[in-house]
Amino acid sequence: MSTLCNDNIKPECLLRVEKLTNKTVTFIQCDVTNWNELKDVFNKHEFHSVIHFAALKAVGESCEKPLEYYKTNVCGTLNLLSVMRDFNVKRFIYSSSATVYGIPEKLPLVENMKTGDCTNPYGKTKYMVEEVLKDLCTSDKEWSVISLRYFNPVGAHSSGQIGEDPNGVPNNLMPYIAQVSVGKREFLYVYGNDYDTHDGTGVRDYIHITDLAVGHVKAMIYQKIRNSTGFKVFNLGTGKGYSVLEVIRAFEKASGQKIPYKIVERRTGDISASYADASLANKELNWQATKNIDDMCLDTWKWQQNNPDGYKC
Repeated sequence: MSTLCNDNIKPECLLRVEKLTNKTVTFIQCDVTNWNELKDVFNKHEFHSVIHFAALKAVGESCEKPLEYYKTNVCGTLNLLSVMRDFNVKRFIYSSSATVYGIPEKLPLVENMKTGDCTNPYGKTKYMVEEVLKDLCTSDKEWSVISLRYFNPVGAHSSGQIGEDPNGVPNNLMPYIAQVSVGKREFLYVYGNDYDTHDGTGVRDYIHITDLAVGHVKAMIYQKIRNSTGFKVFNLGTGKGYSVLEVIRAFEKASGQKIPYKIVERRTGDISASYADASLANKELNWQATKNIDDMCLDTWKWQQNNPDGYKC
């Protein structure tokens, strides 16, 4: 999926990546739900592996727009895998989610726990694709697939030049808090304060986006050095849960700004608490999260302060 202003123009975020890294980024605008467009990309370029990020990702929105989520997240992935198979590209790293676990039987969440009893369409799309990937690896032993189950990615690049810029009203907590902090929005909605948690608000495992990026690099190295095949799954999280109110307080500390909020009813599809056991990623991928909630809030604040309107076209 693409969020460009005009066709064939690099988005501002990639221009900033080029400036920060002093490297050129090859960019092609393509819709993953269009098989012909994907095939054209593979015809023009040579690939050794694919990291698949193209998806819709908001739990609440998925309950309102399930067809859009199944089309993009499931059908789009099937298109991509089909084209990869046709071009004999069989290393694949998938952006999965902790939502595949559904309502946790116990915490922390471990990779071998039951999946599939998902509480929202977003989680179901991620679970469905994982099942497809398992079947694919069973049918063809040449495939090497790593599914990385993200917990809650937040934060921004420490330069303050690259960060989250959602379209319209943010569906996720941290960008909403950030927009309130710079006066773009009047207050934050807190969805429910009657959960079975220490302060009644939902608890999540927040992971800094740069730690998450390193996890993907580690996964690629793992596939190459070990020449691994088959389907493997790893949790990427910090192993610590924070409530919505705790995140608000942490952001107030980082920004020096008061975050006004209103308690409203729970959203459909949300659960009380979720946090990871990421020890398998540490053991197999040599990866672990290095940044805490204060780092996440400070970097998000720096990004939002420097870019109150996000990336302007």
